[in-house]
Amino acid sequence: MVHAGVVLRLPEPTGRELQDWRASFEDQSADAVAPHITLMITELDRPWDQLADRVRQALAEQDPFHVEINGTGTFRPLTPVVYLRIERGREQCTALHAALARHGLVSVSPFDYHPHVTLAHGTDDAALDRAQEMLRTYRAGFLVDRVHLYEGDAQGHWHPRQSLALGARTANEHGAH
Repeated sequence: MVHAGVVLRLPEPTGRELQDWRASFEDQSADAVAPHITLMITELDRPWDQLADRVRQALAEQDPFHVEINGTGTFRPLTPVVYLRIERGREQCTALHAALARHGLVSVSPFDYHPHVTLAHGTDDAALDRAQEMLRTYRAGFLVDRVHLYEGDAQGHWHPRQSLALGARTANEHGAH
């Protein structure tokens, strides 16, 4: 099954710093997946251009916004994940997720949407504990003005495909309704 990911990539130097942290916790995905906030993972069940048009329509509903990351959280015991919490910008991420759904994208996640930045996933409990403790006071902030589209292949690798701007003016310039 092939998937499409709609994500907010973390800018540099924050992205590189968090990727290095993730690797230090022995997360096998550290080098394969750049730090990001997932808006939605969906099946790629239509031509790419149609998917991108639907994403553009959803993006027209949200102007650029600021995100602030503050401290850690975990999805344990449900799933072995430690993440960085989205303090500011959480509502906008949730609104974008809902807009994507309204424009015909269906999430493959069995869980309710919870914006976050994965810090450690699928490692042993000691590494998860270390990640949660070491970055419990971590803070970063950045402007979100673009969304990135990735294509996930059958082997689980993610490939960047497109970058789209937030806001009605940009969407209208591309012919979205």
